[in-house]
Parts: sequence; C-alpha cells; structure tokens
Amino acid sequence: MTTTTSTGTQAVTTTVTPSAPPAGEGPAARLPLPPARGDLSAELLRFFHREPGASGTADLRALAARAAARADVLRDEDVQLSLFLLYELHYRGLEGVDDALEWDLGLLGVREELEGPFEAAVRALAEVPDVPAGDVAETLFAMAAADGGPSVSAFLQRHASLEQVREFLVHRSIYHLKEADPHTWAVPRLAGGPKAALVEVQADEYGGGRPERMHSALFARTMRAAGLDDSYGRHLPSVPATTLVGTNAMSLFGLHRRLRGAIVGHLAVFEMTSSLPNKAYGNGFRRLGFDADATWFFDEHVQADAVHEQIAGRDLAGALARHEPGLAADVLFGAAACLALDALAGEHQLTSWEQGRSSLLAPWT
Repeated sequence: MTTTTSTGTQAVTTTVTPSAPPAGEGPAARLPLPPARGDLSAELLRFFHREPGASGTADLRALAARAAARADVLRDEDVQLSLFLLYELHYRGLEGVDDALEWDLGLLGVREELEGPFEAAVRALAEVPDVPAGDVAETLFAMAAADGGPSVSAFLQRHASLEQVREFLVHRSIYHLKEADPHTWAVPRLAGGPKAALVEVQADEYGGGRPERMHSALFARTMRAAGLDDSYGRHLPSVPATTLVGTNAMSLFGLHRRLRGAIVGHLAVFEMTSSLPNKAYGNGFRRLGFDADATWFFDEHVQADAVHEQIAGRDLAGALARHEPGLAADVLFGAAACLALDALAGEHQLTSWEQGRSSLLAPWT
C-alpha cells in the first residue's frame, strides 16, 4: 500500500507495510520483549527468558524495592518499563513468556513493591477536589472544562511536521492499540446503572460488534497511513516513561477492585476531554494531506465522545458516587490523575519539539 501526503508544497509518498493479519482478525498478538532500561527491567527480562543465573523473585523484589525508592518513579524509565511488562501479563501476554506467570506469586510481590510508591506518586501529583458525593458529576465536568494542560492537539493542528505527527502516533500507540481494555476491568466490579453505562460506552469502543470498527483497529489504519508499523507493542522501545506512566496508571486502577472508583473517574474525564482534541488532531492530519480514511479514528471520536462524555460523567461516574458515596473521592482522584499524567506526557512532547529534538527515546522504524 502506498500513501501520498502533502506537507505544504511538498508531497510525501510513503510505502506502508500493513501488519498481518489485519486488525480484528487472527489471534491476539503478544507484546514483543523490549530492551532493558536499568537493573530491574534487565533482571526481569532475564527471569522471563529463564536465562542461567537469572535472579529469583526474592532478588527481583529487593531490586524493585530499591528502584521504587528512587526520587521520581513517574519519570523513572526502569520502573515504568518494569511495571508495564508486569501489567502486560494480564493483557495479551509477552512473546515467549509462559502465561502461567500471570499469577506467579513471586512476580505479584515484585509488582507490589512498585505499585505502592507508584500510587503514592500519582496521588501526590493529582489535585483532587473535595466535594460531596452528589456533586461528583458536575465537578468532573468542571475539571474537564478547566483543564489547562499542554495542548498537543493545538500544536498538531497548526504546526506539527509530518515527522512530529508520526512521533505522536508512536506515543499514542502504546494505549490506543489496546484502547478500552484497561477500563473494561471495571465491568465485573460494578452493578446496576453504572455497569450498564460502562458497557454502553465500551461497546462503542469495541466497534459495536464489528471488528473493523474497533477503535484500536481504526487507530491501526491511521498508523499505516502514516507509514508506521501498527503491530501491537512494536514501538514500546521508542517511548519514554512519561508515555508509559499513563497506561500504567490505568492498569493499576483497573486491576485493583479497591480502585474501581478511580478507573471509572479516569474513563469519565478521558471521554470528557476527548472530543475537541480529536477534532484538532483530525484537522492537523488533513492539513498535512491525509485523507478521510486516515482521519477516521479522530473523526469517530469527535462524534462518539460527545455522547460518551454525558454517559460516563452522569450515568457512570456520577451514579457510582451516589450509589457508593465512599468511592466519590477515588472517582475524582482517577479523573485528576488522568489530567495530570496526560499533562506530564504532553509537556515532554511539546518541550522536545519546541527545542527541535525528538520526543522519543529511540527513532521509530
């Protein structure tokens, strides 16, 4: 497949090699193991490979405790990659790694050493308002409206080069190629109206039963149109901790029943802050000459999320806080964490581009 895009007066022709099989068909691809980023991830990868002399889980747990004690776990490449790999055991799995390790007690202990400091750091970063449970929905809408984080969408709409647009897609591929999955962990943990509201939102995310319309499949189309490999996890080695931390927070919230309020709040504000940025992303791609097929992902979100924000804010998050007032604070925490971690990632990307350098750890290929 060959795609021609225009950057100002210059046409850019890119040969795209689609992944095989196409998104939505065939078995779920596992995540390829990336290079290590420090002592902990190096030992974790050796453990996964069962290399001679690899550390046992007791030694890994000690390494994890030392790594988690470092100054800034949210930006720590070793910590965030290690957490990402441990969480991936609960998603599609890792290439060449035994699925039985998903519930290995030793590895769960390693994850526990990282999760405590990680959650504490996210809570320290997120600014959570203190409001009555009955006011949660309106507070979420106010938080979304007041979001003043770095505007990657405005930059892409007006200024981004083709190379920067590709970098943007590489960053977003870490979440969007598994879109909806972290939030879906909440489904069996809810009941009644909030559960029905969550399923309504998630059904759209998964294409309403049509695999080619799954949002992850639409994002893969956009990647191919930009000349990028859309294979699951292909670009993990390229993205920094500031990108991984957002998906890791979703996994933390989704995998712990005690944090079900947080994953609901995260989804609610995620939907509330999605429609306008996606309109800007689509406009930015059109500015560079991409066609409607390439912008389908963004255009779909402009329409879908305008509806989703009401369902997620009122029928899901607001209703959950009313039904279980003890969860109201965590609903707002999840929302505040979403905004704060998105700002962290956006600040890194914009600062890098404004300084004329790549926002990636390694070039995409």
